[in-house]
Amino acid sequence: MKIAVGSDHAGYDMKAAILEVLTGAGHEVLDLGSADATTSVDYPDFGEAVGRAVVDGRADAGIAICGTGIGISIAANKVPGVRAALVHDVTTARLAREHNHANVLCLGARMIGLTVAADAVAAWLDTAPGEGRHLGRIEKLRALDERAHH
Repeated sequence: MKIAVGSDHAGYDMKAAILEVLTGAGHEVLDLGSADATTSVDYPDFGEAVGRAVVDGRADAGIAICGTGIGISIAANKVPGVRAALVHDVTTARLAREHNHANVLCLGARMIGLTVAADAVAAWLDTAPGEGRHLGRIEKLRALDERAHH
């Protein structure tokens, strides 16, 4: 799987750790920045970059990281077709994929530790999008994207 990963400066160290986890598991990664933890950058730029990489087909999925995960998830969700979910643990990661078909996982580097983040990423990647009752809800999310274009 090819995974786009991006963060602002606050998420840089977690991004570096997640990149190692992903490559170690055999995934191809598209590192969209930030370049370091010392230069202040704006999370909307990186949330958008990850979201666009997923929607444009340059990546199969995305991971976006900022201090709380909130801002970068809002930014990613502004890209039509993105279903970004801010998760805090294995359970929220699994349910984001199963129930919401999340194609971008968002993490708060100042909210959770690296072990929890790595476990959440693994759970998200190992979970198949659910079917049944979830499909109608996902279709409603797609319809919201369509209406936003008009």
